[in-house]
Amino acid sequence: MNPNRRRFGCALCGAALLTLTGCGQEKSAAGAGGPLDFEPGTACDLDGMLLADYPGPKGQILYGDAKAPVYFCDTVELVSTLLRPEQVRPVKGAWVQDMGQADWTQPRGHWIAAQAALYVRGSRKHGSMGPTLATFAQEADAAKFAAEHGGKVLRFGEITPEMADLSGGALHDSKM
Repeated sequence: MNPNRRRFGCALCGAALLTLTGCGQEKSAAGAGGPLDFEPGTACDLDGMLLADYPGPKGQILYGDAKAPVYFCDTVELVSTLLRPEQVRPVKGAWVQDMGQADWTQPRGHWIAAQAALYVRGSRKHGSMGPTLATFAQEADAAKFAAEHGGKVLRFGEITPEMADLSGGALHDSKM
């Protein structure tokens, strides 16, 4: 197993435990290590896009040396960041949105631990960057989504860096 992936896995296991202890709390303090919902003007850490302006699941990472999370306008960006071999910053936690609960067109809240989430890859539904990884807390929700919109249900450990290719958005952008 890749040592970076193992280190990230250990960090996320701890974050999952923190998340479980706060179950039912939609918004928690970043100082406590939990996810925070984004504000209307929150921008993506990678590309500066405003999260609230785009559909599909979002992501956030709280690094060990930070007081506030960084946000991603698409789960592919979050997963790509976590799986890159050069990602060495300690991670306190990483979260994605449960699309079994959140509205696809304007997702807010419903944060779940990224490593515990189920991912649907290859669906016809697009996020802010084009093809995305739809994220779910419940296997039944992920399976239903895949049946309706196509794609395959994967666990975090089954996702490879190649599956989190950031060129997807540019290849499918018809507005450029």
